[in-house]
Formats: sequence, structure tokens, C-alpha cells
Amino acid sequence: MLVDPNVFETANAGFAQAMYEEFLRDPAAVGPEWRRLFESGVIGERPFGNGAGRPAAAAPSAPASTAGSLPAGASLIKGPAAKLVTNMNESLTIPTATTFRVVPVGVLEERRRRLNQGLQSGGRSGKVSFTHLIAYALVQATKQHPVMGHTIAALDGAFFRVVPEGIALGLAVDVQRKDGSRGLVVPVIKRADTMDFAAFHAAYEALVEKARTNRLMPDDFAGATMSLTNPGGLGTVASVPRLMAGQGSIIAVGAIGYPAEFAGAPEERLREFGVSKVMTITSTYDHRVIQGAESGGFLATVDHLLQGDQGFYEVIAESLGLAEASYQITKQQPMPGQESAGPVAPEMLYHVAAAMALVKAFRMHGHLAAHLDPLGIPPIGDPALNPGPLGLTPEVMAAIPSKVLRIAVPGRTLAESLPYLQATYCGTMAYEIEHISTHEERVWLREKIESGAYRQPIAPDEQRRLLHRLTEVEALEKFLHKAYLGQKRFSIEGIDMLVPMLDLTIERAAESGARDVVIGMAHRGRLNVLAHTIGRPYETILAEFEGGRHVEGGQLTPEGGTGDVKYHHGAEGAYVTNQGKAITVTLAPNPSHLEFISPVVDGRARARQTQRRGREAHHDPSAALPVAIHGDAAFAGQGVVAETLNLGALKGYRTGGTLHLITNNQVGFTTDMEDARSTRYASDLAKGFDIPIIHVNADDPEACLSAVRLAMAYRDRFHQDILIDLVGYRRHGHNEGDEPAYTQPRMYERIKSLPTVRDLYARGLVGAGVLTQAEADAQAASAYQRLVDIQQGFKGNMSKVRTAEHPHKLAGAGQEVDTALTPEFITALNEQLLTWPEGSRSTPSSGSSWSGGAPRSDPRVESTGRTRKCSPWPPCSPKGYRCASPARTPSAARSASAIWCCTTSIPASGWPRSSGCRARSRRSSCTTARCPSSRPWASNTGTAPPRRRPWCSGRRSSAISSMPRR
Repeated sequence: MLVDPNVFETANAGFAQAMYEEFLRDPAAVGPEWRRLFESGVIGERPFGNGAGRPAAAAPSAPASTAGSLPAGASLIKGPAAKLVTNMNESLTIPTATTFRVVPVGVLEERRRRLNQGLQSGGRSGKVSFTHLIAYALVQATKQHPVMGHTIAALDGAFFRVVPEGIALGLAVDVQRKDGSRGLVVPVIKRADTMDFAAFHAAYEALVEKARTNRLMPDDFAGATMSLTNPGGLGTVASVPRLMAGQGSIIAVGAIGYPAEFAGAPEERLREFGVSKVMTITSTYDHRVIQGAESGGFLATVDHLLQGDQGFYEVIAESLGLAEASYQITKQQPMPGQESAGPVAPEMLYHVAAAMALVKAFRMHGHLAAHLDPLGIPPIGDPALNPGPLGLTPEVMAAIPSKVLRIAVPGRTLAESLPYLQATYCGTMAYEIEHISTHEERVWLREKIESGAYRQPIAPDEQRRLLHRLTEVEALEKFLHKAYLGQKRFSIEGIDMLVPMLDLTIERAAESGARDVVIGMAHRGRLNVLAHTIGRPYETILAEFEGGRHVEGGQLTPEGGTGDVKYHHGAEGAYVTNQGKAITVTLAPNPSHLEFISPVVDGRARARQTQRRGREAHHDPSAALPVAIHGDAAFAGQGVVAETLNLGALKGYRTGGTLHLITNNQVGFTTDMEDARSTRYASDLAKGFDIPIIHVNADDPEACLSAVRLAMAYRDRFHQDILIDLVGYRRHGHNEGDEPAYTQPRMYERIKSLPTVRDLYARGLVGAGVLTQAEADAQAASAYQRLVDIQQGFKGNMSKVRTAEHPHKLAGAGQEVDTALTPEFITALNEQLLTWPEGSRSTPSSGSSWSGGAPRSDPRVESTGRTRKCSPWPPCSPKGYRCASPARTPSAARSASAIWCCTTSIPASGWPRSSGCRARSRRSSCTTARCPSSRPWASNTGTAPPRRRPWCSGRRSSAISSMPRR
């Protein structure tokens, strides 16, 4: 590692002195690089006081007191401040000169905004600042004017020009020390001339982060050939900084603003006058090796680059990977020879119509240019989103007021509003709402979407909670994947945000007065939802991986289980919201029928919404919320989805709005999207039922929560279904036992190198200063270790249970069970069923007549070997019977006067094997009957008896209902 041995003689001398004093107090308190530097003999001044002797070195020269003593109020400058005094005195030995240039920043401001809009649309963290662009412009200009990095060296009275190898740019960063004082450090971006903008931006941010967290090493200060300072951040208009030894130049950037003489003018007047914001750039250089003309030419090149010459911003956009749809869609079109806007009225009408068409295109087709795929597949875009072919130049758009277009995004003109329209409809969220037939709903959705009412930034505390939740979700999946390798679990990885989205859904449902939330889902992610949404203990889930058994009520189920796998189970739990309100959350059990759970969820929710205490049922849609979680392939492929949606708006079935969530893996089992359905999106079926659709990138956590907020607000307002298409992926294929790269090799090549959503979000929070990388790593390690501890404790407890108890084995798959009963037992059982209690009588129903010769009494059945005959008894009307097949009807029953018994073809030794006549009524049946001679019919005539309820005694007999039907 290269370390500058003269760190105490650079602009970083104050910081180095502070580190040296820390080293003297406790060598372990500084990093190993600093210890090696100080132990090698490169040392600063020893602190004065606290028992230390005075420094041996002479104090910095200062004006002498005329009286030979210090004036009143004088105090010794020591430590980092003393080194700064020394360095400033030494800088006086360098003959410098300064060049000034006032640079307009209108283009810089606009291009920066577009770049950040493109990053936001692509779901990328971080932003491009003015200083990023200016610093990169300095590097590019220095490549054309390398003299700005030249320095001078002296040896034996001779002077030498030093031409450095490459460009090393020092960045002045204001930091706060441990004692609360503030200081300036200048870490160095080495070989900046070899970097594209993306690499330069990353190196810049890394150094600034290290400076602000006091993690700079000696090597970070070494080798600067030129420096950049930004006093404009404090409002300074221009500055002439001191040039330190070893550098060719130092560039200072002043504040951005309107010229002082126009500072108080309204912005409308400023635009009318064509007044732009400006900033002052100064170049202070070593006049021994750099001349004024060279410095002036250098600043001119910087100015031209910032105005967009040499494709400066296009190169930056390409380096950042901004696609055509996300960046160039709002790129200004050059209009040679055309002056400022001011078209005549007919032209303006044409332009307004074109502007309205552009707005409509964003609302209808913006989703085609949205960055919804976490795998980074660029969107296809749509030509209708480009203002160029419509004749909407920047000047024309600047003349069209936004209010005439009825849009709710910020901006007073179309030129100002267009980037916001693009970010709203073409970002990591997209919407399909224009198919809705209700005008009120469309207008409400447009206003809420464009105003960003439900997409506001969340507070740092909420961001930390969201990261913690994602950490829990990821830790469970990683633990199960490592501890139970190869076991099926249908991992949630790739759609991890499902759990935080359900959390927010339950919170919002509770705020709306719901007492119950009913959830239905297929396999994918069920274990994670059971653990983190329903609250099933980790021990219960781990038990099912330990030999396929699970825990109920704290005890292992008997061996053989309940007959279902762990990713089919349901559960019910109490979810406590952030406000302390408890709400019942139910996850319905679901076997391998995927979408068949959706109507069950709607039915359960409707039942819980219905109050039946009065004479009439009262339906309160706010009492329960149904949440149906679908798979992308199943939603488009299973007909039960369309059937359920078709019933959803009917009076007898509506639930006040079901929240539909498609966990979109972009593949069905092993089938690609283009081979699985004829529609572009898995959600397109919902368009036929006037359901709004929100698409969201599963790797943008805050956008996912915004989708839930909008969906729940829509349900509360209109009591209708709404659908969220959560576009993600499957990290381990259909299940953990297959190799997905066989069928989707290119997709899984991308997934293999893709960071998890938790890692991406943690990086963003670290970059924003919400938490440190060490805190994020510790959080992940803690969550994983907790699962390891739970597993070890569970295994220890279960080994004791198995030793002490031997649970009864239930019949399992593959075991034969003896279910045979003796004929005598069955005969005796049915004889009991046919025997009337002594003294009981049968009462005919109203309108029946007695046609038998014997009084009403218990039936007497006598066996004749092959057929049992019924003694005279109130006959059941044949109108209520249908005869068995002719082949099963005894020959004796084929004449009109024959006795018809409900049981025929009975061997003398056993109970009947078939039924001759059977009652259609489910409430009553007869044991015996005969067909009246007045209405003869026989089974071989092909005449079916009319369907009418039979006459019976009113007492249900089990003789017929218990007989086998063939």
C-alpha cells in the first residue's frame, strides 16, 4: 500500500495530527495503517499540557509583540489547528494566481434532474449531485489540459517540472471530530482519468462515507495532483483557496443562484428576461508551471462540458445504464433557427391537443416503459411516449400550462411536469386504470397516483423496521435452505416483500375497522407467511422438517401426521398492530389446487362480514378483509379465477373489495411467460371486471408499500376489488429439489448474480446514512443465529420427548387396514334398523289413501329364497320412485300386479345386494312398498315414474339410505 510520508505537510495535516494524538493516548484506538505510519517515524507534534512537555520544534512564525510578550487574550494554537497554521505558512512560499469564470447552470440543473429521474425510474438508489457532475467535468477537462496537474520540485537549487502519472483528484470534505469540532479533510480519488462516470461516482461516495464515519486511512490522502473544494454549499459566491505543496491547482465552486441584481425578481419575470442561474468557478494554480491562459482555457472547457458539449451528459447516462425509455424520452430536441416560444393561437391549439395526447399515452401505456423487472430486462417502451414526433419541443412545452392538461404532478408547465409524469408512470410502479368504466374511480385514481399522495418517503425509523422485517424473512429462508438442503419448502425468495406488504395490509385493515383478515395462497412463501404474518412459532415449522412431523398444542403429532404437507397448512393468529389493536388473521389451508382457495377466502370473509342476530342478515364489508394471493401462471390459467371474479360484484357474494396479490415469478413451473398465456401480463384477466391493476417491482421495497397504501385507500373509498402485480422471480426454481437452470438457463444466470432485496435495501440505507454497514451485517447475523439456537434447543427437547413417550402409530400410506365384518353382524344390524318399536304406528301424510287390505302395522317380511315379499302396508306412490336397471329387477316384479319391494333380488342367506326402487327424497324414505294396480308400470317398459315426493311415514328409515348403490 502506498502511503504518502508527508501527510503532515498536506491539507490533511490537521486530521493526521488528530489521529496522531489519538495514537499517543491509545495505539489500539487507530487503525493498523495509521499505527504503522506513526511507528515508522512519521510523527506529528506532541500535545502540550496534561503532563506533556513542550514541543521541541519551534513554534510557527508569527508577528512579534512590540512589547516582547503576548497580548492579552492570546492562547497557544496546538494540535490539528497548529498543523494547519504551519501548512498555511508554507503555502505562502508557492506563487499562485487565480482565474475566475461565471458559468450558467440552467443546462446543468436540467440534465441533473433528468439523470436522477432516470435513476429513480429504474429503481436505483443514490442520486447524482451537482458536485459529482462538476468534479467529473474537471477530470475530463484536465485530460485535455494536463498541465493543470503539473507540479514543481527542487533539488540542489535546480527546479524540475513534475508530470504525474494520471489524475488524482482531492475532494475537500467537511467532517465533525470526536470532540465536536469541525475540520476539513481531502481524500483522493486516484487515477480518476481511467474511470467512467459510474465508477467515479462510486469512488466519490465511498470516500465521502469514509470521511464522515472517521474511517479514512493514510493512503486515502496520498498523491493528489489537484483538488476540488465547494464553499458554495455554505453560500459563498467565490473563493480563492490556498494551494498546498505537491499539487498543480485547486478548483473552488461557488454557490448556485441568480445574479445578485436579479435576486429579488419574480421567477416569471426572470424567465421572461431569459435570466439563468449561475455559479462562479475559480482556478488557483502554481504560477511557476501553469500560465493564466492555460488556466483560462481549462475553465472554458469545464464550462463547455457542463453546457453539454462533447456529448458529456450522454456519456454519463450511458455509463449509468439509463435506458432509452427512462432517460432520452424527455431529452430536448434541437430546433435550429427557432426562437423562443410564442406561437399563434391556431398552432397553440394544435400543441395543446398534442400535449393532451401525450398525457393520455402516459396514463394508458406508461406501464410499457416501466422498470418492473428485478432481473433488469429493459422495458419495451412505446413510441407514443415520445414528445418529439408530436411536435412538442422544449420551447413549446414550456408555453403550455399544466393546469389545462388536468394533471396532478408538480410543475407549472408541461416542460416541468413531463419528467414527473415519466417518473410516476414509468418507474418501478406502473398502473392500468383507464379500462375502468366508472368515471369517478378513474379520476380519483389519477389524482392519487399523480400527486404521489400514497408514495411519500418513509421516515428513517420506518426504514429500519422495514429492513428488520426483510432480514427476518431472508434469514428464515437461508436457514431452511442450509439446514434442510433439498427439502421442499417453496421459498419466498424473490418476492420477499410479500410479508411486509401483508403487514401493512393488516395495519390498514385494522385502521378501517376490520376485525378479521382472511388470507388464501398457494404454496410459495406459505411457510414465511405462517411464521411472520400469522405468528406460528419457528419450532412448529422446524418440527415439520424434522422427520415430517409437526407440533400441535406444544406436542408432536403422532407418526404419520395429519395427511398433508407443511406448505399446505393453514393457521389462525392474533396480529397486534403498531397502535396496539389486535386483529384476527386467518390463513386458509390449501391443498394442491392453487386458485381454488380464492372462492373459499371470499366466502369465509363474507360469512364474517354478515351479522345474523336479527330477523334479517346485516352485511358490513368493513368487518373483514379477504386477501387472495395468486400465482402468475395459475391466475391466468385456472378457470376458477374468472368464476370467482364474476361472482365478486354480485349482491349475494360481494365482500366490499378483495385485495388480490399476484406473486409474479415470471415463470409457471418450467414454462416461460410467452408460452403460458396469450396476454402480456398475468393480471390482464382482471381488466374484464373493471379491477384496477398496480404493477410494482418486488426489489423496490418502498414502492411495494406504496402500492398497498393506494390499494387499501381505493377499497375503503369504493368497496371494490383491486389487484397488485408483484413482479419478482424464484431464486431456487419451482421447488428446492429441481435445477431451474435446465429449463431457464439465461434467467437463472441473472438470478445467480442478483443481490437479494434485503441486501439492495440495506445498501441504500447505508448510502443514505440511516445506518452503517456494520449495523446491517450484525442484524442479519443475529437473525440467523436466533434460528440456529431455536433449532438446537428444539432438537434437544424433542430427543427427551421421544425417549419418554412412544406415541401410538396411526395408519399411514402403504399400510393395509382390515375393515371386513361378518355377514351375520351386518344382517343383525339391518334387522334392528327394520324393526319398529313395539306399539309404534305409522301416520300417513295428508292426502294419501289406504289401499291395502291389512291394518297398519309393522311390516312383515318373509323370505322365499330369492325374493322377499312385502305384506300389505300403506304403499308408497310409485311417482316418487325410480326403478333400478331392468337387469337387476326380479322377474316377479315385471307384471303390473306384482309386489314391488324397496329391496329385491335378495339371496335367502344374505341382505339385499341391490335396490329395486329408491326414494328421491333426502328427508324420508320407505322400507317397503308396492306399485298400485291402478298405475301399473314395469322396469322393462322404459317408462320412468314422475318425479314427486313419495308418501312415507315421516320417520326416516336407514334401510335404503344405508344400502349400497350400484
